[in-house]
Amino acid sequence: MNIVIIEDEIPSRLNLQRALINLAPDLHIVGSLGSVAEAVEWFGANPAGADLIFMDVQLSDGLCFEIFRHTNVAGRVVITTAYDNYALDAFKIHSIDYLLKPIDPEALRKAVDHCRTLNNPTNSTPAIDYSIFAEMFASKKNYRDRFLVKVGDKIILVKVENIAFFYSENKTTFLVTDENREYIVDESLDAIEGKLDPKHFFRIGRSSIVSLEQIQVVSKHFGSRLKVQLHSSRRDDLFVSRARTAEFLEWLNGN
Repeated sequence: MNIVIIEDEIPSRLNLQRALINLAPDLHIVGSLGSVAEAVEWFGANPAGADLIFMDVQLSDGLCFEIFRHTNVAGRVVITTAYDNYALDAFKIHSIDYLLKPIDPEALRKAVDHCRTLNNPTNSTPAIDYSIFAEMFASKKNYRDRFLVKVGDKIILVKVENIAFFYSENKTTFLVTDENREYIVDESLDAIEGKLDPKHFFRIGRSSIVSLEQIQVVSKHFGSRLKVQLHSSRRDDLFVSRARTAEFLEWLNGN
């Protein structure tokens, strides 16, 4: 049985790969992808798809349902997510399994066995039109409401509402709170961007994401650039890239 894994968090992806390989010798990982864009490209190049597709909901560049909008997905889909509010019953009615993280080994085995049954040539269950799910759940976005950060041997919970901005520097991502406290985050800025509510956060450039609630002043700067000043930070190097200026102004205006 050929399997594709679509998961943006590398540790979760590797754990699932190991669990599947240990589950049965005939399970072959033919694709290991981390974003909507990668998945669209893979299915475009592999129209036969796979027998079984494990798909996380929140990927580094958006929700997995966007994949179905842009390409044909051939294969049975099993949703894997840390959240339990993506219409679990609706998925199960349509013979799609739904596994909550951390994935229980027995639940994983049952999902694989269930898909074996569905893929049996004698099975009369019709193929699923996954484009329906893209439309059904496009509006059901579940964004992060907190981040866990490590400080020494302690783990601190930071609520999203208390975050002023994120920035990256020297391949390290930092979170800065509304009290101007700074923490290292074990995720890339690209991954974080896809997990934040775009109504409240905006990526102003390659290395910064700012919170709407924390913006104090936006001013014109040399070279037609926009400079962003936040309530809680004295940093003077937060600039909107020229390519994103128009979109940023629309965002500020609530469009």
